Amino acid sequence: MKKIFKTSVIAGTVVAGLFLTACNNTQNKRSDMEQHQHSHSDGIYTCPMHPEETGKKGDKCPKCGMDLVPVSDENASKVEVKLHTEPQTIEAGTSAKLTFAFQENNKHVPLDISHEMKVHLMIVDENLSWFRHIHPEEQADGSYTIAETFPNGGKYILFSDFKPQGAASVVDKKEIIVKGSSDSKADFSTKLVSVVDGYTVTLENGKDLKTNRSQALEISVVKDGKKLTESDIQPYLAATAHIAMVSKENKDFLHIHPISDDRFPIYAETHIKKTGTYRIWVEFQTNGKVHTADFTVDVAEGEKNAHDDGHHGHHEH
Repeated sequence: MKKIFKTSVIAGTVVAGLFLTACNNTQNKRSDMEQHQHSHSDGIYTCPMHPEETGKKGDKCPKCGMDLVPVSDENASKVEVKLHTEPQTIEAGTSAKLTFAFQENNKHVPLDISHEMKVHLMIVDENLSWFRHIHPEEQADGSYTIAETFPNGGKYILFSDFKPQGAASVVDKKEIIVKGSSDSKADFSTKLVSVVDGYTVTLENGKDLKTNRSQALEISVVKDGKKLTESDIQPYLAATAHIAMVSKENKDFLHIHPISDDRFPIYAETHIKKTGTYRIWVEFQTNGKVHTADFTVDVAEGEKNAHDDGHHGHHEH
């Protein structure tokens, strides 16, 4: 018997593919940063002809020039995400098969490739002490499967980031319970420096993160006393790096694709809507190996700015 989880992805779980444009001062080039967020669709605008293009009120589609229109229940992607687990009761330390079906009207929805994969699955435990970014593989019947071994018992949250063909990217959120003892401990003390595989990774402006404004995530990387630059970082899944943020309180989720600039090998812009404590994981690649740095930050309330209504469009840096 398989265990089945169902979620209808409607306005409450539609994700804006939030495209931010930045200028690299050293090479005078433009790069796209993306942010996918598990959030409400109110205030999200999309192009009627190119639904993958999203932004804020007043923006125009960069492909056809049409005014963006608000995402609503009528024009939001409605995809039902079903999760089957084998075995039904998952045991810690034992491999389990996860099968995802992305359906509309009980039919599989074709997905576009986004950052080299059709599905990005990010899993965290309830204490946000364990993180995985994996990619279920497409099957002949249109479903997607992956095998995973959960290290401890307890609750796990699964975020699947996918893009239905011709629609904006979507993030679906699921929870599963894994049977077994838990050695995982919650540690939400501030952490702005992470040492991984000999690299010292620092979130330089981690003490200054606030709501109600667009802001940078400035990440430096040092190895053997040398500060890494853009040329030292290899592309990983069609991006400079991958950043996942999850809130302690409500497990709100952001998936950010950063760039490099002349100061930081990993640089992104984001907009955090809620105050609170967040765990951050940064995946970057050097010499063919992916490294995962982790941080813990506290996001304070910021002053509201009339020019920044909390939604992303195309910004220049």
